[in-house]
Amino acid sequence: MTISRRQVLLVGGLGVVGAGVLSLPLQDIEAKSASALDSRELPRPFQTPFVQAPILRPDRSDIDPVDGVPVQYFTVAEVAASAAILPRLKTPILGYNGIFPGPTISVEQGTKAVLRVRNQLPATHPLDGHLLYTSTHLHGSASLPQFDGYASDITNVGFRKDYSYPNFQPARTLWYHDHAVHNTARNVYSGLAAQYHLHDPLERALLPQGEFDVALTISDAMFAQDGSLGFDDNDHSGLWGDVILVNGRPWPVMKVKKRVYRFRIVNACISRSLRPTLSTGDPVTVVATDGGLMPVSQSVASWRHAPAERYEILIDFRKYAPGQRIVLRNLSNKNNVDYKFTNSIMAFDVVPDTVDTTDPTWNTIPAQLAPSDVIALQPSAATIQRTFRVKRKNGMWTIDGVTWQDVIASEFRKVAANPDLNAVEIWEFANSSGGWFHPMHIHLIDFQVLSRNGRAPFAYEKGSKDFVYVGEGEKVKVLMKFGPHSGRYMIHCHNTVHEDHDMMVQYRVGPEDAADTITNNPITAAPAQWDTGLA
Repeated sequence: MTISRRQVLLVGGLGVVGAGVLSLPLQDIEAKSASALDSRELPRPFQTPFVQAPILRPDRSDIDPVDGVPVQYFTVAEVAASAAILPRLKTPILGYNGIFPGPTISVEQGTKAVLRVRNQLPATHPLDGHLLYTSTHLHGSASLPQFDGYASDITNVGFRKDYSYPNFQPARTLWYHDHAVHNTARNVYSGLAAQYHLHDPLERALLPQGEFDVALTISDAMFAQDGSLGFDDNDHSGLWGDVILVNGRPWPVMKVKKRVYRFRIVNACISRSLRPTLSTGDPVTVVATDGGLMPVSQSVASWRHAPAERYEILIDFRKYAPGQRIVLRNLSNKNNVDYKFTNSIMAFDVVPDTVDTTDPTWNTIPAQLAPSDVIALQPSAATIQRTFRVKRKNGMWTIDGVTWQDVIASEFRKVAANPDLNAVEIWEFANSSGGWFHPMHIHLIDFQVLSRNGRAPFAYEKGSKDFVYVGEGEKVKVLMKFGPHSGRYMIHCHNTVHEDHDMMVQYRVGPEDAADTITNNPITAAPAQWDTGLA
């Protein structure tokens, strides 16, 4: 099946009205283009220099008077802005501090963070007119329910919310993004996404730091004739753009020295999964997954990378000659929509610059990394095994036939599971939906991938995860311990088009008591405040 760009109705103003051409399972679709841009305006691979998002500086630092722990305070404003993505045309975006991706937050383990998010967006989204309320989720953080970015815990335009993050977990790559109920896909696609790095002493000693610790936020987009973002969710199946962006630039080129680099890769696409590989055929070394350092590093030629997953990899450029170009390619996966240039992500050009050999990470590929309590869990410790069936029903994406609308109708009391605090359980996600994969995210906890259809997980998954790729026809088992908080948290598909229509439910850790309903209520315990502009 081939889609021409005429089958996708593109309009200006950050928008596309979907033609609904993919109401059937996708199978393996290839097309030439999705954008309505004139050919002279379409970006081409490897024409723009690589850039990284700036590091967000704290407004101030303090000591928490309750427990004596250091606290850093940050502020971001959600605003409408424009970005220079295309060669000549400007693209309207929604961005944290007006940029896409937003500024990176970098913190040390044991230092708390308070992030003030100010909603200074227009009243409505230019795409479809939905109200631009937001909810900020720090993906990968064991936050209390009221600071977790619960989808229905919204911050309206003109309001602000202070999110408290404990940062006690091992070092890891997290990301913060919008999680507004029923509008996550459009808001994230429009630019509300950014990385968040949690460091600890072990990670600092083992892996490259500073300029050699590189954040890659990968997304895809399609464009209208005027340069604005196009949007077509293909009858709520997903959006697959024809332009691959890395840190908001189309197919950029990064200059690298002859040494080992660390790359923190976040797939920020709202639907597209990736299968990255090097053009040289050389393997990369996976050193960290969603939950931080793996026990043992893994050498892989490629890996399946779903929306919202994070992998940290090492690439050793010492073997390449100055002037050589290495391309990070994309082999894609089943049930993506692929276009002429979506088989490439970015390029690396090796330069003859002098390397600082006093840095011990310049030529080190560590084998042993860090022990993990999550990976040390044994299946025999599980007291319950649950199965969640993910599929489409009556045009809605569901988990066991339940949607987030059902949760709302229950006044947020309906739960898909109710594990005890510190309980150990095995959960199985079963995907019989045929033409779609489902990237499943469980908030609050990290887990261990036990098996896929009874077989061992992939080598690159043998680390702590908060997210699992559930492929077509797959049954995937994961093992987890619930905590450290009680309360209500979400389970959802991170194809955010599926999430918005309406593939999200919730579970509750511990009993429905005062802590759940009052103290740590995800909607009412820490509501957004009118933004007066004052501290």
